[in-house]
Amino acid sequence: MAFSLYDASVANYVQMLGGVSQFLDKGLKYFQENGIDPESVVETRIADDMWPLHNQIVAVAHHSRGAMAAAKSGEFKPPASDPALNYAGLQALVKSAHDELAALKPEDVNALEGRDVIFKLGDRAMPFTAEGFLMTFSLPNFYFHATTAYDIIRLKGAPVGKRDFMGRMRMKT
Repeated sequence: MAFSLYDASVANYVQMLGGVSQFLDKGLKYFQENGIDPESVVETRIADDMWPLHNQIVAVAHHSRGAMAAAKSGEFKPPASDPALNYAGLQALVKSAHDELAALKPEDVNALEGRDVIFKLGDRAMPFTAEGFLMTFSLPNFYFHATTAYDIIRLKGAPVGKRDFMGRMRMKT
């Protein structure tokens, strides 16, 4: 069996979104047990010039669910201004992205190969193929923001580890 666009993108998004959901859940439990207001964590950032947890999670959803929508529509833009999400809202955003991607059919995703995708940022337009966009832009951004969100949860003291980050692995049955 050949390795497909679905295997390289959606399967990884779904796995990692499961991990993000898991470390957010473990973080919430820790915060509640230790008298830390989860809403204060939403605006935590690792460094002054980095996005807070809120934006990291929005980017995780945008570079997974939004990336697949862009591969279908042919256009990707930064996310529109969104309302400030609380901790529960961030958890719900991750779950909805996971569920939406888990419902995609491999044959539909694989049929996107070779399609044009334009990343528009202001007056700039960067042309990609769907697979080039997903593999060289979207997935690296997705992993970066998922890792940064994990690091923020860890920075706030939650006892999360690599296994929480990785989500459910696809092992041979």
